[in-house]
Amino acid sequence: MGDQAPSAAAKKLPIPGKRNILITSALPYVNNVPHLGNIIGCVLSADVFARYCRNRGYNAIYICGTDEYGTATETKALEEKCSPKEICDKYHAIHKEVYNWFNISFDEFGRTSSPQQTEVCQTIFKKLLENNWLSENTMQQLYCGSCKRFLADRLVEGNCPTTGCNYDSARGDQCEKCGKLLNPTELLEPRCKVCGNTPRIQDTNHLFLELPLLKDKLEEYINNMSVAGGWSQNAIQATHAWLREGLKQRCITRDLKWGVPVPHEKFKDKVFYVWFDAPIGYVSITSCYTPEWEKWWKNPENVELYQFMGKDNVPFHTVMFPSTLIGTAENWTLMKTISVTEYLNYEAGKFSKSKGVGVFGNDAKDTNIPVEVWRYYLLTNRPEVSDTLFTWTDLQAKLNSELLSNLGNFINRVLSFIAKDPGSGYGSIIPDAQGAESHPLTKVLGEKVSSYVEQYIEAMEKVKLKQGLKIAMLISGEGNAYLQESQFWKLYKEDRPSCSVVMKTSVGIVYLLACLLEPFMPSFSLEVLKQLNLPLEMQISLSDEKGDVERAKRPWEIIPAGHKIGTPAPLFRELTDKEVEFFREKFAGSQADRIVKAEAEAKKLTEKLKGTNISDGNTSKKDRPKKSAEAKPQVSAPAEAGISISRLDIRVGLITKAQKHPDADSLYVEEIDVGEAQPRTVVSGLVKYIPLEEMQNRKVCVLCNLKPAAMRGIKSQAMVLAASNSDHTKVELVEPPQGAVVGERVTFPGFEGTPDEVLNPKKKVWETLQVDLHSDKELVACYKDVPFTTSAGVCKVSSVTDGSIR
Repeated sequence: MGDQAPSAAAKKLPIPGKRNILITSALPYVNNVPHLGNIIGCVLSADVFARYCRNRGYNAIYICGTDEYGTATETKALEEKCSPKEICDKYHAIHKEVYNWFNISFDEFGRTSSPQQTEVCQTIFKKLLENNWLSENTMQQLYCGSCKRFLADRLVEGNCPTTGCNYDSARGDQCEKCGKLLNPTELLEPRCKVCGNTPRIQDTNHLFLELPLLKDKLEEYINNMSVAGGWSQNAIQATHAWLREGLKQRCITRDLKWGVPVPHEKFKDKVFYVWFDAPIGYVSITSCYTPEWEKWWKNPENVELYQFMGKDNVPFHTVMFPSTLIGTAENWTLMKTISVTEYLNYEAGKFSKSKGVGVFGNDAKDTNIPVEVWRYYLLTNRPEVSDTLFTWTDLQAKLNSELLSNLGNFINRVLSFIAKDPGSGYGSIIPDAQGAESHPLTKVLGEKVSSYVEQYIEAMEKVKLKQGLKIAMLISGEGNAYLQESQFWKLYKEDRPSCSVVMKTSVGIVYLLACLLEPFMPSFSLEVLKQLNLPLEMQISLSDEKGDVERAKRPWEIIPAGHKIGTPAPLFRELTDKEVEFFREKFAGSQADRIVKAEAEAKKLTEKLKGTNISDGNTSKKDRPKKSAEAKPQVSAPAEAGISISRLDIRVGLITKAQKHPDADSLYVEEIDVGEAQPRTVVSGLVKYIPLEEMQNRKVCVLCNLKPAAMRGIKSQAMVLAASNSDHTKVELVEPPQGAVVGERVTFPGFEGTPDEVLNPKKKVWETLQVDLHSDKELVACYKDVPFTTSAGVCKVSSVTDGSIR
């Protein structure tokens, strides 16, 4: 399924008449461990597309590796008191281990410090020199008298010169706070990063790529390919911003030792600037993959190049790298499509490698949260058009409501029922499904699935990965609805042929989901194949040539009758509030803060153990110390008779069906999805306030742990929350934000705790808390002054201010 790189004997080359796709992702810099923002920004996104291409039967290779030259490596080597090569060896191994754990299916994962990189880079340089696209210029550069060396951009820090920024730790190449690209001489109050002294400005000679002379050829390429390749909008905007500012000569050499040497007598003590040589790494790493690399890189008629990266890398791939290749006058495969992500932010701030803020690749593994959950969460949260936010509560909500309650629930229901012994199931044997095409529910499902598969392929072809994932998950939702509406458990007893149609169709949907979700969660798909008892070497396929797409539109035909499935087992495990709180606390602050905290806790524990008397196990009950008041769990909420708002289980619900109560004119009966296997039946006295059509298919806040009560003959299993004005003439539903996840718990920041399973009516918990529930002047639903909060924002009402919520 594309997890392993091909063997030396099976290196792929472009095939005439096939779709040949060359995929790269921005080379991760080698001086640190990649964090989740880096992973979703380049390697994971490219991996999803590469897996999709392979599943479609395209001839695709995915090339990546570590970017190892430049000042960042030298700086890290100084910090760790070792050589740049030792730093690269150490962190290349760490990167490789992280990506292996994330199931990234590179065809080649190399490094830019290879001999091949030197050869390819110097060859391209010589062509540019021959074609007169390079010029020599004197430039002013910061020189440190103490270190007796010119300081490359990352060896200088200072105050950002951008108006309004004032960041005091801007690097010489870029300000991390405002994103502005800089020259070291522009920094205010510069200081040498090695010794801390103030450097002086001094003249030095360098080589420049004449971008202004290449402008016409470059603009022709950009104007044509940005349309033909469907470049992402953020890539187009960043590229045109560079063009609008006017192209300038770009320095391609640096006064460093660690890099590709410049093959020119006058500049033999210099190396190439990392942003000149790094993109050439795609070519050199391909040359490590196959000596026939030119068949990929000098074959634009037969090869499509797709590149994945974060937004800060765009100009180097749409302006610098194409200009470099165009300047050689050779027939290079230039980038067709670029897919760019914005930033993934962490909880209250930004991920930062330099500051150690956020969750890093090795951290993800240590949580014991399965890799498929991490991949799913990062991809549903992929920042395609704007920055997105990683929060632990959002990860929990998506795991519990989408993976567990939707996807996992559907697959487990289907396979578990088929696996039941004959008399209550099918003894693990797939039944025949005569007349499936004419079965009304199945026919409707087939049409929906057919449409979704087409939409999935359209989204993935346009590299809209988040949309592709969402569509695949909609099929799982349709599967759940199909099971529910068919009432297969009744059909088994009353209409066995129809039940067989439903189960054979459903098991086909299970396989289809494994197929569509393989690019996103390959380990999940492997487990589903195992439970279906299909050989693991059987390629998941969505190939037109093999008729896979057409077959996907008739799910009842996918798995043959008589096939024996394997052993069903739950695919996902719930993430609890307690675990979320643990992770949030564990990964708070920077990595440095965490180390200090861990060391302090270890010291405290050691001291505690030293002072502890070791028991012989015979201590009598009366001799045991009583628990002190301090040992009791601390409750953030006011101790009003021990009643905290955290005891309420308020969830985001989706009304899937609403109708008038058959025996009460003032009551509605709703079926509400609150993230459980079955929707809840809720009776609400809202008829005279909210029209029936406005009750359909809308998100609401649902109090789920009231004791169920019969209302005019129908048992209500929860309560929909609504706000009313003082004279009760206007009542409005409390509405979660549009992006809130169905089934997620509504929280109240500062109030932590697990809700009661069922509120005890005698304790008056609801009655005590309800008096402080209200809508404020901003229409926000609150407990006292704390808002009803979801992963997507706060809950509101339409127009009732200072209303009472009940």
